[in-house]
Amino acid sequence: MSKIKITQKRSVIDQTKRQKLTMVALGLRKINQTVEHNNTPQIQGMVEKVKHLVNVEYTS
Repeated sequence: MSKIKITQKRSVIDQTKRQKLTMVALGLRKINQTVEHNNTPQIQGMVEKVKHLVNVEYTS
């Protein structure tokens, strides 16, 4: 299964509660923090909701 690297690039201040909780669910708490997840439909959906706050890198 392919992997996805997600890096937080913007603050969650002034974002909706749902977006803040999505960031926590992804494991992101600080700017420039990077996490790696399996590329699943659930993770893709979460990334889509916060795409303006993160950078995404797909690896195989």
